[in-house]
Amino acid sequence: MIQKFKKIVPILEWLPNYKASYFKGDFVAGITTAIVLIPQGIAYALIAGLPPIYGLYCALAPPLMYTIFGSSRQVSVGPVAMDSLIVATGVSSFALAGSESYIAIAILLAFMVGSIQLLMGVFRLGFIANFLSKPVITGFTSAIALIIGLNQFRNLLGVDFMQSDQIHILLEDIVKNITNYNKHIAIIGLISVVIIIIFRKINKKLPSALVVVILGIVIVRYFGKTLSDVAIVKDIPSGFPKFSIPEISLGQVKQLLPIALTLVMVGYLETISIGKTLESKQEEYRIRPNQELIALGIGNLVGSLFKAYPTTAGFSRSAINAESGATSGIASVISVVIIIITLLFFTPVFYYLPKTVLAAIIIVSVFNLINLKEARYLWKANNLDFWLLMATFLATLFLGVKYGIITGVGLSLIVLIYRTSRPYVAELGKVPNSNFYKNKERFADVIIDNEILVFRFDAQLFYANANYFRDKLDEMAEKKGVVLKLIVLDGESINRVDSTGIEMLKERVKYYKNKGITFYFAGIKGPVRDVMFRSDMLDVISINHFFMRANGAVNFYKTGDREHQKKYAQYIHQAYS
Repeated sequence: MIQKFKKIVPILEWLPNYKASYFKGDFVAGITTAIVLIPQGIAYALIAGLPPIYGLYCALAPPLMYTIFGSSRQVSVGPVAMDSLIVATGVSSFALAGSESYIAIAILLAFMVGSIQLLMGVFRLGFIANFLSKPVITGFTSAIALIIGLNQFRNLLGVDFMQSDQIHILLEDIVKNITNYNKHIAIIGLISVVIIIIFRKINKKLPSALVVVILGIVIVRYFGKTLSDVAIVKDIPSGFPKFSIPEISLGQVKQLLPIALTLVMVGYLETISIGKTLESKQEEYRIRPNQELIALGIGNLVGSLFKAYPTTAGFSRSAINAESGATSGIASVISVVIIIITLLFFTPVFYYLPKTVLAAIIIVSVFNLINLKEARYLWKANNLDFWLLMATFLATLFLGVKYGIITGVGLSLIVLIYRTSRPYVAELGKVPNSNFYKNKERFADVIIDNEILVFRFDAQLFYANANYFRDKLDEMAEKKGVVLKLIVLDGESINRVDSTGIEMLKERVKYYKNKGITFYFAGIKGPVRDVMFRSDMLDVISINHFFMRANGAVNFYKTGDREHQKKYAQYIHQAYS
C-alpha cells in the first residue's frame, strides 16, 4: 500500500533518500534555471498576448506540483514558447489581447487543460502519445518555432506586423511593411540576438538571456531621452497572484475544447520527449507516461487557481537544469523561491526592459528548435517518415497550429494502419548444413525446395491485414505451381491473432487441402495457439500439424520423423487438456 502511494506521489520515493551532497548541484541548477526562467517567462507571456507578470505566475504553482507528482527529477516546468503561441492563436479569436476577458479565457484554458491531462493520467491514457510519431513531432515543432520567431519580428524591429499562425500571411505582411522598421529598436534587438548567439557558442550554460536583459535595462534607463521611441515593458505588479477559481461557462468550454486538446497533446509530448532524453543520461529514475500526465494536470489545475495560463516542460530550461547539476526536484523548488523573491522585491527593475530584447531571446530560443538535422537524416534513412515530417511541417506552417496537429495525428494513424495492414512477408529457405530457415531475399545461398513453401508473416494477424496475408500466401503458392505439396506457416513473428485472422486461416487450410496441399504450422507462440485452439482450429487441422520450428515441419514431411512429432503433439495436447 505504501509502495503504491509512493508511485502516485513520486517525491516520497526520492526525498527520504536525499543526501546533503546533492544540494550543491541542485542549488546551482535552481538559481541558473531561475535566471533563465525570469526573462523567458516575461517574454513568453507577451507571445501569449498576456501582461508580462503572468509569465512569472506560471513559474510558481506548476513547477511545485510537478516536483511532487512528476516522475522526472530534472524536467523544468513553466511557460513555454509553443504553448504560449497556441494560447494566443486560440484566445485571440474570442477577446482582445491583454484585456480582462482575454486573461480570464487564458486562465480557464489552463483549468481545462489540467482537467483533461489529470483524467487521462488517472485512466492511463498515456499511450495516446504513441499516435504522434517522432517525424510528426519534429515537423510540428519546427513549424511552430518558425511561426513563433516570425511573430516576434514586430517587437524585434518595432513594426506593427500582423500576428498569425499561418506563415504566408506573416511573410506577406513582413515584406510589405519591413521598411517601416524603427532604427533604435532594430539596433538594440539585433545586437541582443548577436550577443545571445555568441554566448551560446562559447558556453550554453552562460546566462545570455540575463546579460541582454541587464544591458537592455541599463541602456534604456540611462539613455532614455535619445531612445524614447523604444517600447519597454513598463510596470510589472509586485506580490503574489490572488487565489481565485476560473469563471466556467459551458458555451465557452465547448468553443475552447479544440485548443485545449491541442495544448494537452503538445504539452504532454514536449514533456515526454524532454523527460525521455534526460532519462537516458542517468540510471536513478524512469519516466512514467501516465504519471507525467497526472503531474502536468495537477500543475495546470492548481496553476489556474493562481492566475497561470497553460504550462508544460521547457526544452532549453530542462537541459540547462540538468547540465547545471540538478539531481532532484529540489532544484525546481529553489527556482520557485527565486521567482517569489523577484515577485516580492524586484519587478520594478524590469520597468525599462525593452520588448525588442525579449523578442531577441524568444527568436534565438525557438529557432534552435528547427530540426534540419532530423529532416536530412530521414531523407536518407526513411522516405515515408521524411514525407510525414514534411506534411506536418507544411500543414502547420500554412494551415495553422490546430490543423497542423490534426494533420500530424491523421497522417500518423494512416501510416500506422498502412504498416500494420501490409507487413513484411517472406519465403524462407534452408541454410546449408544447418537447421535454420532464412529469408531467401536476404540470404542468397539458402536452399529452396519447389515442393515446399515456408511462409513467414512479420506482424500480428488481425482484421486489418487478414486479406493481405491470404493474397500474399496465394501469390507465393501460385509461383510454385502444380509441384507445390506443402505449405509451412512460420508463426514465430505472429504475436496476436483475432477472430478474423482465425477464420481466414481455417478457410486457407481447407482451400489447400482440397488442392492436395498439406498445411503445417511452425513456431506458433503459446498465447496465439491458445486462441487458435479455443476457436476450433483443430476441427480443420490435426494437432500433429503443429511444430516447434520450420525445420521440424519440413523434416517430418520428408522423412516421417513421427516419433519426435508424436512427443510434441502429446506435449501440446497435455497443455490444453
